[in-house]
Amino acid sequence: MVSPEVPRKAPAVSPGGTFAGLPGGVAVSHLSVYDWPAADGRCGGTPHLHLTCSEGYVVTGGRGAVQTLTASGFEETPLVAGTVAWFTPGTIHRLVNEDGELRIVVLMQNGGLPEAGDAVLTLPPEHLTDPETYAAATAIPADAPEAEQERVARARRDLAVEGYLRLREHPEELAAFHAAAARLVRHRLDAWRERWERGAAAASAATGIQLDRLAAGDAGHLEDAVVRSELPSARGKFGMCGRLDVYPGPSA
Repeated sequence: MVSPEVPRKAPAVSPGGTFAGLPGGVAVSHLSVYDWPAADGRCGGTPHLHLTCSEGYVVTGGRGAVQTLTASGFEETPLVAGTVAWFTPGTIHRLVNEDGELRIVVLMQNGGLPEAGDAVLTLPPEHLTDPETYAAATAIPADAPEAEQERVARARRDLAVEGYLRLREHPEELAAFHAAAARLVRHRLDAWRERWERGAAAASAATGIQLDRLAAGDAGHLEDAVVRSELPSARGKFGMCGRLDVYPGPSA
């Protein structure tokens, strides 16, 4: 149930059943994976998981891998130009940049939710006790000079790698990490539900409306056809896995 303090907005669907966002309510970004070396000698990004969003990669350049850790165990999937890889919520993932040139188009389910906090880094347990403690270890000051943002991004990456390597060594601690991650985001769930209703849920509902109209012999929604384009709203942003060019999207 959505609490009263969360504002309600009309779904982003026209009366004819046209959804305003990207297909399926996804989000898209361009990612240049970090080439910073970590404690284990591998270069790359910050290990983390998503709680409600699947993630997909379309590799456009370079060479590397995505390391994944789930209840089924550890895997490393090679990434080269042309690779399409994806994984579901709960998959701890870490991008490895093997040649310093790994470039990826990232597709995120439920556009708007990842940007609203649907990710938890694999920090050591003492940093996962409450949202304030977690934020102190992970927040990058948006108004700080670029060099300071990079220092903070790298420090939190190293801290997350420390926790991630511990989970790989002690997979019996994975359930406790999952529980801690769920507690950290509980206060966000009402806002996430509102974003989901306006995004991915609205995109699915739009198809249902169109099918109903076509079944009734009504093709009027085809007259609502539109073309949209966007440039990135930010370039080179310090993300979890690397430098990001991000797009706002109607549901962000």
